[in-house]
Amino acid sequence: MGIVNVTPDSFSDGGQLTDPRTAISHALALLDDGADIIDVGGESTRPGKKEKTTAQQELDRVMPVIEGIRKARPDAIISVDTYRSGTALAAIEACVEIVNDVSALRWDTAMSLVVMEQRPGVILMHMRGEPEEWRTLPRIPAEELLLVVKSQLVEWADDALGSGVNRDQIVLDPGFGFGKNFNENYPLLAHFHEVHSLGLPVICGTSRKSFIGRTLASDGKDAGVSERLNGTLATVVASALQGAHIVRVHDVKAAVQACRVADAILAAS
Repeated sequence: MGIVNVTPDSFSDGGQLTDPRTAISHALALLDDGADIIDVGGESTRPGKKEKTTAQQELDRVMPVIEGIRKARPDAIISVDTYRSGTALAAIEACVEIVNDVSALRWDTAMSLVVMEQRPGVILMHMRGEPEEWRTLPRIPAEELLLVVKSQLVEWADDALGSGVNRDQIVLDPGFGFGKNFNENYPLLAHFHEVHSLGLPVICGTSRKSFIGRTLASDGKDAGVSERLNGTLATVVASALQGAHIVRVHDVKAAVQACRVADAILAAS
C-alpha cells in the first residue's frame, strides 16, 4: 500500500502533494514501483498544533486525486484514509474499494452504516486515546500493551460485525505510533504475529515513524524523516516475516524489494 498524503501538515510529506496533479503523478509512480493499493488521505492525524481540517476541505483534497488516479488507471485499487462517513461515501461512489479508518469506525457514528451498505474493505486501526492526548497517556508495560491492542481490536471488530459489516470486509491495524510511546512500538512489532490469533488479515504501518527516528538518533538528535528509510525497511521485513498481509509505506520500490526477499525466506522455511 503506497501512501499519498494530500495534506499541508502530515508528519512525513506534508505540503509536498497538495497540488492534485502532483499527487496523481506521485500515485501513478507508486503504482509503477509495484504498489498494489494506493491510500489517499486528506487530513493529518499527527499530534501537535495544526489547522483543523473541515469535512469539505478533506473532500476537496482527496476527490480530485482519487478521480484522477481512477481515470488514468481504471484497474488501480484505491483506499481512502478517513474517519468521516461523508468522505468515505463520496470516495466509494468514485469507485474506491477500501476505507482506512484510524478510529475503527468510532469517531463518526454513520461510518458503520456506510461500510455496511456499500461493502468496501475496511481497515480498523488501534489507537490509544486521541492525538492531542498521546504525550500524556500513562505508559503501559510491554507485556500488557499487546493484550490491550488485541482486546480492543476484538471489541471494535465485534462492534463492526454487530452493525452488519461482513467479516470478510475487515482488516486490522495495530496502530504503530498511534498512542504508543517510542519504546512501546518494539514489543508490539516483536509480537506482531500474535495479532493473527484474532482471525483477520493484518496490516503494518510503520513507515518513517518517529520511533524509528529515535532509534536511529545520532549526536542527540532523532534521525529526520528523510533518513528513516533503512529503519523502515527493517520494520517492514520484521512484519512480513511474521505474516503481515499488507504493509503501508511511503517508499514503495524499496519496500517491494524488501518484501520479495522476506517472501523468499518464508518460502524456504
